[in-house]
Amino acid sequence: MEKIALLNVLAAEIEQGKLVFPTSANAAMNIKKTLEDPDCSLDAVIRLIQAEPLLSTKVVAVANSVVFNHSGKRITDVRSAITLIGMRTVRNLATAVVVQQFAGSQSNKEIVAQLWKHSAHVAALAQVIARRITHQDPDTAMFAGMIHEISWFYLLAREKYYPGLVDGNIAHSWIDDEDFEDDSELECEIKIGTAILEALSVPEPVKEGIICLWEGYLAYPPTTLGDTLLFADQLTPVKSPFILPSDQTGDDIIGNMDVVADQETLSAILKDSENEVKSLTEALCG
Repeated sequence: MEKIALLNVLAAEIEQGKLVFPTSANAAMNIKKTLEDPDCSLDAVIRLIQAEPLLSTKVVAVANSVVFNHSGKRITDVRSAITLIGMRTVRNLATAVVVQQFAGSQSNKEIVAQLWKHSAHVAALAQVIARRITHQDPDTAMFAGMIHEISWFYLLAREKYYPGLVDGNIAHSWIDDEDFEDDSELECEIKIGTAILEALSVPEPVKEGIICLWEGYLAYPPTTLGDTLLFADQLTPVKSPFILPSDQTGDDIIGNMDVVADQETLSAILKDSENEVKSLTEALCG
């Protein structure tokens, strides 16, 4: 079956409310729902996170990143980590873990690893860009960066049920394909991704920002959350195995740095934030 036909089948499933998640993702979603309960006590949150190794590792690692840990005192326990980074960031990390678990026990482990590493880099860069250039909320930008590849994690999970959905030459399997006409591929991806974001109760502004990234339209100067994500996506050294429709590249942005960064050059901003980006990326990948 052609890839566009497979995407249409999956989009039809989505329209019928048939989102199919791996068991590991369902478990992570239950944790996320519990964390969002306003009546859930701090002690209950701590016990819940301690029982989930992937989430607890990320919570402690992010708390030790230079973005959050300004004192340099090493955080070694979940309680201290939560106190430092706050419940909002903990909930965002829980959502990111859900996304990471979507792929389940699939065969494309190297692709999934690259996809997550790319997401972590975009999240770290988006946090800096939001704070220094677009003046968006940095934590929201980081959260959106972590989950912006959500549709691809889901498609990778469903690939074993739809052979051919992701073929061997994965980096180029979705571009320059004569099967795709009138942006139907992108429309299907957005439909699938939007439905997953809604299933995870992702806030509307974050959803809109991620869709803007998928559509690939970057404004100059960049000011919105969508611009922030596109900016980060195009500058990250770790590229997604899937190609965005945007015609712009990191080189385009470097060439327009005076427009983008006003009085500060983009290279200076990135250099100044290099340790923050490295530290946060490593924390998210851990």
